Amino acid sequence: MSGQLKEVRLRIKSVGTTQQITKAMKMVSAAKLRRAQDAITQMRPYAVKLKEMLENIIGSVDGNVGGGLNVVRPIEKVLIIVVTSDRGLCGGFNANSIKLAKSTIENKYKAQHEKGNVTILPLGKKGYENFERNGFPMIDNYWNIFSDLTFENVKKAAEHVRTAFVNKEFDRVDLIYSRFVNAATQEFVCEQHLPIEKTKSTSATTANNDFIFEPSKEVLINELMPKILNTQIFKGVLDSNASEHGARMTAMDKATENAEEMLRSLRISYNRARQAAITTELTEIVSGAAALEG
Repeated sequence: MSGQLKEVRLRIKSVGTTQQITKAMKMVSAAKLRRAQDAITQMRPYAVKLKEMLENIIGSVDGNVGGGLNVVRPIEKVLIIVVTSDRGLCGGFNANSIKLAKSTIENKYKAQHEKGNVTILPLGKKGYENFERNGFPMIDNYWNIFSDLTFENVKKAAEHVRTAFVNKEFDRVDLIYSRFVNAATQEFVCEQHLPIEKTKSTSATTANNDFIFEPSKEVLINELMPKILNTQIFKGVLDSNASEHGARMTAMDKATENAEEMLRSLRISYNRARQAAITTELTEIVSGAAALEG
């Protein structure tokens, strides 16, 4: 019986230590989430409006603009940018991003994948490790981008992608990331990054967008397009960064609750075992005293 009590005490101590860790991780993630949420909240309207403006301008221009970034080619070679995190313990965040990437390859680019023409550009250690383990062709120069998350570092990856597309190394580039909604909700999305899609203009939008361009549309597009594409990838990375901290905070909160329930159950088990041990000892004492009297 004493051995059983010792085992339960050790489990209570172990679960209590784990609970302290999960509480601390929740607090750290909450602090990081606040900063990450502020960053994406300020960035998103700017990035979305820039993208809409670019698509509208490109839709009103015929031919090849922006150095070939809007050229639609037969899809033979595909690059998929997958944004994950560097660390785990964030629920299904990384698993869902990777699952969406593999589902996209299976359902959308199956023929290209069978020919070995689907390449992954992972942004985040977890995605890099998974795709390397599964033998996917990769561009592995930028997977550690979260070790120093700045616009300049993201820009390097974006420029690499843009140059590869213009050089016809890839005919299609998709971006997979987690769009931050709130701490408990993330939307995993796959967006076409290149070629840039044209927005079909209606008579109403044409009337509303009857602008005079100085310099010309072509010069404006060639100047703005690379900067806007850099911004789109940076927005995806910031979205995923905020989603990661929200997912980790939620996961650690749930883990703390589960630890509390486990502690409650273990304490009940300990008290029952202790009561049983006391009862046994009292019974032995009473029996011994009765035997002496007899």
